[in-house]
Amino acid sequence: MSLTLLQAWQSAKARLEAAGLPGPVIDARLMVEAAADATRADIVSDPYRPLTDEQEATLADYLARRERREPVSHILGRKGFWKIMLAVTPDVLTPRPDTEVIVDYVLKGWPEQMAFSILDLGVGSGAIILSILAERPAAKGLGVDVSAEALAVARENAANLGMASRLALLRGDWTSGLGDASFDVVVSNPPYIATDVLETLEPEVKDHEPRVALDGGPDGLDHYRRLAPEILRVLKPGGMFAVEIGYDQKDAVEALFTEAGGHDVWTIKDLSLHDRVVVGTKNPLETRV
Repeated sequence: MSLTLLQAWQSAKARLEAAGLPGPVIDARLMVEAAADATRADIVSDPYRPLTDEQEATLADYLARRERREPVSHILGRKGFWKIMLAVTPDVLTPRPDTEVIVDYVLKGWPEQMAFSILDLGVGSGAIILSILAERPAAKGLGVDVSAEALAVARENAANLGMASRLALLRGDWTSGLGDASFDVVVSNPPYIATDVLETLEPEVKDHEPRVALDGGPDGLDHYRRLAPEILRVLKPGGMFAVEIGYDQKDAVEALFTEAGGHDVWTIKDLSLHDRVVVGTKNPLETRV
């Protein structure tokens, strides 16, 4: 007898719980929805709908992969972030809710119909910049990444979201090749995990996410040392920046941006009350390069 949607969800949840995996309720639901071509509403309104043999086989494959600690985002090839759905591959970081702090900060600074330019350094899947562009129709942006594979994912996401004409993508090493004072907003989620900490991370991250997007050098701060002066260089006077940090990097990163000439530098906490995003502006009276 075929599993129903409700039975499939319950059995999937039990299997993930038995494997000691985090978030079994949500992960099970997402995989059942994908395998059975169903929605959350379907599980509630039509819980006794049977799965086909093919759908059951697909779900079994998903669960086996999750038991091997493959991220659900990689299994399904997609991940929701802010208010958009993104294609995700092993070539990019899986977008995380903590990073939405950057999106929220930028949107609060720019009214909906105001035109502005935004630069996303280390664009990855495009999660940050596409979430902002989706809500600010007059804005345009540039995403830079050292990885050609990551740029291909960002390009696909921009096309899927109807924003290909508003997002330019460039393969490059941070700001190399960019002119001065060109952007109203600069955002970044750079690699910030200390090298010797990488092997202690959960398998979903350590074994499945791109090392180049994680490794921040011996103390996790290598990229901020370069980014702080470069971000201030490419910002227009009065422009704003927002960069994600590790939970224990607030003082060091604030100091780097203040030393580089940042104005009103401070840190926003995430929903778990961890220090998460260092923000600031370029002095509107700034004239030196």
